[in-house]
Amino acid sequence: MEQTYVFMTDSDSDLLYSIADERNIPVVKMPYILDGKEYFDDNGRAGVEKEFFAKMRAGSAPSTSLLSTPVYVDYFEPIFASGKDILFIAFSSKMSNTILNIFEARDELLKKYPERKMIVVDTLSISAPMTLLILKAHDMYLAGATMEEIEAWVLENRFRAQVWMTVDDLKYLYRGGRISSTSAIFGSMLNIKPILTMGKGGKIDPAEKVQGSKKAMKIIAERVAENIENPGEQTLILLHGDAEEEAMKLADIVKARIPEIKEIRLQMIGPVIGAHCGPGTMAVCFMGRERVM
Repeated sequence: MEQTYVFMTDSDSDLLYSIADERNIPVVKMPYILDGKEYFDDNGRAGVEKEFFAKMRAGSAPSTSLLSTPVYVDYFEPIFASGKDILFIAFSSKMSNTILNIFEARDELLKKYPERKMIVVDTLSISAPMTLLILKAHDMYLAGATMEEIEAWVLENRFRAQVWMTVDDLKYLYRGGRISSTSAIFGSMLNIKPILTMGKGGKIDPAEKVQGSKKAMKIIAERVAENIENPGEQTLILLHGDAEEEAMKLADIVKARIPEIKEIRLQMIGPVIGAHCGPGTMAVCFMGRERVM
């Protein structure tokens, strides 16, 4: 039976375009600026990720911006005009004010289409942890669940979507205001690798610091092992910022630590997320116990 509403999300989920196409999920493309020009993240369709990170390594400093209310209106209005409601799965409200523009667009359109309904669900996640929530929620959608049932499931399970990650260069965290310039300088000199995780507050939080990439990968594997649930039923997503060789090493370490894992899928980080974490980033994303921080 065809649903009476449209299930949609945004590209900050890093939901691969091929999966979105296969499942017929409309995706709002989020903007980023590189070398003075604005682009829109298409989740790998154009294959620009490798070039994007190469430019970062060469000194480019990309930035991100909010998507305006009128652009959201342009995405939403054709759906309302077709007689369908909208369930929008949004990235964390704690990482951007973009969600306020979604609400503005919704309120503006509901005045014009008072018979319609739109639910916006704040995942308090971003990138692949958000993808994991989307995939389960969309399975429910395909099975005929109502908007309210899916909203309730996401809100109940959003803290189970976890990521444990490290970055290659602390300067990108400094640019994003995550650490001080002194920490960035001395951390880089001492080869300090931060271990980061998605916290209950809906932001990426520092968890601990280690020296060297090998130690960082071992710690990430340990944190995954401590927090994952039902690994034999899961496909983990291992994100990387154009660091496939290192990501494969991390995948091997995780598999050795948790041999019952069903599958680990390697995926390049998209430009919007990559602008804030930089090339060389590695992140393991999975469903597990509620976030620890």
